[in-house]
Amino acid sequence: MSENDMRIDRELGPEELRAFAAELDALRQRTLDDLGEADARYIRRIRGVTRFCCWAGRLLLLLGWFPPTWLLGSALLGLGKILENMELGHNVMHGQYDWMNDPEFSGQRYEWDIVGPADFWRHTHNHVHHTYTNVLGRDDDVGYGLVRLFPEQRWKPFYRWQPLWVTLQALLFQFSVAVQHLRLDQYFKGRMSREELRPRLRQFNAKVLRQLVKDYLFFPLVALALGANAWAVVAGNALANLIRNLWTFTVIFCGHFTEKAVVFPPEVLEGETRGQWYLRQLRGSSNLAGGPLLHILTGNLSHQIEHHLFPDLPARRYAALAVEVKEIARRYGQVYNSGRLSVQFATVLKRIWIYRSPPPAVPA
Repeated sequence: MSENDMRIDRELGPEELRAFAAELDALRQRTLDDLGEADARYIRRIRGVTRFCCWAGRLLLLLGWFPPTWLLGSALLGLGKILENMELGHNVMHGQYDWMNDPEFSGQRYEWDIVGPADFWRHTHNHVHHTYTNVLGRDDDVGYGLVRLFPEQRWKPFYRWQPLWVTLQALLFQFSVAVQHLRLDQYFKGRMSREELRPRLRQFNAKVLRQLVKDYLFFPLVALALGANAWAVVAGNALANLIRNLWTFTVIFCGHFTEKAVVFPPEVLEGETRGQWYLRQLRGSSNLAGGPLLHILTGNLSHQIEHHLFPDLPARRYAALAVEVKEIARRYGQVYNSGRLSVQFATVLKRIWIYRSPPPAVPA
């Protein structure tokens, strides 16, 4: 059974596609015209909360192994890293706040608190993933080269062990994101020269070193200088990074790999119209239902559909946009894929388990 059989989307003719695109374009433009001080205050407030969480967490870790303060410090630092990566870094790097003309919120200048260089992310995510969303062979996010999540993906023997690969990927998710841009698969297949790989490796190594030194050398040395327990700081930083890794993994995998998400053959890109591009974003994305806290902690990627339709609009607007997008989808006979985090993630885990096995042999 094809994944498309899990959805009942009405096929749209040329006129309907043009009208569909026009409605979404108009919705985007109305939102752009309405951007202003409230949006600027919001992202500055997020930056302030992020800084508070990170510094409060680091200060609490200086108190040593005392369980209440150590756990709270680790949790606050983990929360700060989540906010910085999801609601601040990811969204700023999409250019959502370029209209503010504030260097701190410039999409091309922002560098985030993660081992992957921001320049890597701007290419692999902003350009490749958002341009070729869920197109097999073009969107590297489909399985990240490690996991078979759709029957349309060709099965390979190492997929048998993909529950293990996915577990390791979740635990080390920031490294998984960072390595993606290196395209080591292309290098080992002889499609990329050492000269092409070398500058990427230099940039990668420099950023990884910077992050590791900060979390596991600089702040522990600060603890030693203050007479605090350096190992408590090391462990707290490790736990904070683990919290961030597991959360971002969960949110991102729920964005495109749920039961009703669809993948596409490369042929869909040939002559693709604006309306068809919008349809591909809608059909390939999945939302998470929940309240304001969930939306903030996911960087509003709980509104993955709206994010893929309007990646350059401030994510705080997605909740309001979702009401109109859902109605537009209904009128045009399109499935609006949304569900609770627990339900959506369960379908992701189901995919990981089911598609580890080779497809059944077709009778001769």
